[in-house]
Amino acid sequence: MKNTKHQFALLQGKAAVASLVAPLVLLCLCCISSPPAAAQSSKIGPGKVVVHTEFGGFILGYDIDRAGTEGLLAESHNGAGGKFDVAVETFDQATGKIVKVVTQQTNTNNDFVTFGVFGNSVGLVEEEISDGQFVNKRVYGTMNPLSGNKFTGKWTPPFTKDDIVSIMPFSQGSPTEAVLYFDDFVSFTPSVIETNVAANTFGTPISIPDTTNFNVAPAMAYDSQTNQAVLGGSEGCFGCTTEIGIVDLTTGAFTEFEGLGFGFVNGIAVDPVTGIAVTATEDDASLEFYDVAKQTGTLVVLQGAQGCLGCSQAMSGEDIEFDPIHKLFLVAQPVSSTSPTGSSIQVYDEQGNFVESVNGLNMPISGSMVLQPSKRAGYALVTPSLTELQSFTY
Repeated sequence: MKNTKHQFALLQGKAAVASLVAPLVLLCLCCISSPPAAAQSSKIGPGKVVVHTEFGGFILGYDIDRAGTEGLLAESHNGAGGKFDVAVETFDQATGKIVKVVTQQTNTNNDFVTFGVFGNSVGLVEEEISDGQFVNKRVYGTMNPLSGNKFTGKWTPPFTKDDIVSIMPFSQGSPTEAVLYFDDFVSFTPSVIETNVAANTFGTPISIPDTTNFNVAPAMAYDSQTNQAVLGGSEGCFGCTTEIGIVDLTTGAFTEFEGLGFGFVNGIAVDPVTGIAVTATEDDASLEFYDVAKQTGTLVVLQGAQGCLGCSQAMSGEDIEFDPIHKLFLVAQPVSSTSPTGSSIQVYDEQGNFVESVNGLNMPISGSMVLQPSKRAGYALVTPSLTELQSFTY
């Protein structure tokens, strides 16, 4: 199996289409509309706090502790002889300064990938051990609590060396989590497993039978109330319809229904209290709001992208995160439809109403973010170097 450095490879893959996006954006500037006056508060936008990696490398996964004051990231920097200098670091959410280099390796073929912070302040990091051509082993370390700034244990899922973790949604506050993973050597079949990261326990793996729609870059969220993984998928071709899949992690049952929107499902998030899930689709700059239990939904075109002939794909949403305190869905939009330049985060309520735009960001084409809902704040990965996290408020 090739050492793909999977999270960074995703950024590189979508960046390859950026040159196709730019001409379309130029056609759309006349379509951009300003957010309502209520969204023009001076508190909305990029913040003063910027996190720089300790050694200047690009970021391979990051998260912040919603119940604490620190964040977690992994970085990789080009070393000597085609090898890498890699590290895991914690940072202060208030200042952006690196608190501690938890571990580092120099001139290595290995790398670290931050999966996130789970449960009650438990950090999880993958180490990919490589001979330079193949990944020979994957080891997963836990930091419980994250504020201890050290590894305290192992997470030992029942995976082979060919199983690659694709998605672990950010579901802090819940002791359990869903993991989407693939066999990257034989069948490439996607599977979902339940885990308690802190306790290092696992449920029974559940294979996804629909490999047509959920084997090509699916998105997944976790509903901790129903113990269900909610997936969004598609064949990925331009104009392809989408599917919403539901994996019951208690019974092992899988159901699905036809979704709205077209093309890849770039992002998904769910409110575990109401069962409302929101997806962003690639081809139409649209969001889809679903009642998962009723298997019904409505489609909403992203603010400012309405009537934007030829640029709907350019202005599509990417990562979606849910704020459980204010009941808001935040959508990363690398090419803004509400600002003539840069990226935005578009904020919606659960009814599909536009709330506000966080403009003035500079996200990569596969934009990602993490939230600190208690402060109506968060961090976004920014370009061009992918070495920085930019704070923002909403």
